[in-house]
Amino acid sequence: MTKYWFGFLLLLPTIAVSEVLKSSEQFIAEAFESSPKREVLWLNQEIKAQVRDEIDYQLNQLRVRYWAQGSRTAWILEEVGKEEVITIGIVVDKNKIEHFDVLVYRESRGGEIKHGFFTKQFIGAGLTQARSKMGLSERIDGITGATLSVRATKKVATLALFLHQQTDYATHVEKK
Repeated sequence: MTKYWFGFLLLLPTIAVSEVLKSSEQFIAEAFESSPKREVLWLNQEIKAQVRDEIDYQLNQLRVRYWAQGSRTAWILEEVGKEEVITIGIVVDKNKIEHFDVLVYRESRGGEIKHGFFTKQFIGAGLTQARSKMGLSERIDGITGATLSVRATKKVATLALFLHQQTDYATHVEKK
């Protein structure tokens, strides 16, 4: 019986545990001073093709929900790191990332991406076009042992910026 327990213990480090760092409600409340408008972006074939070809991301849904107020939008998006889904909250204002948070981290390794030293790199990033692919205007430093999680966060950040540009809020001008 002891040898079975030993085998089970060897598996423990690879078992992913969900770590909820912030709820969606907390993220939205922190992103806006007052209650934002909940919106829906319908994903037509043109948007899906552009995302697939220029971001290497597969949008398999009909719509994406987001929150908006003034020129700001907030997105809660998910991407697989190595094996598990990472839930990320991104606030975009004036076509630049204003806030970036890992909301739920489910991987067994690479958790460094949830810390401020990593997430603050996204602040101020916009979209850039290089060799027919969209990317971030800011360089995001990788983390040894978290390559796939880093790649997932960069992809989601690029996607949020692109989706923001598909809304009316990207060109919103504040009334004085």
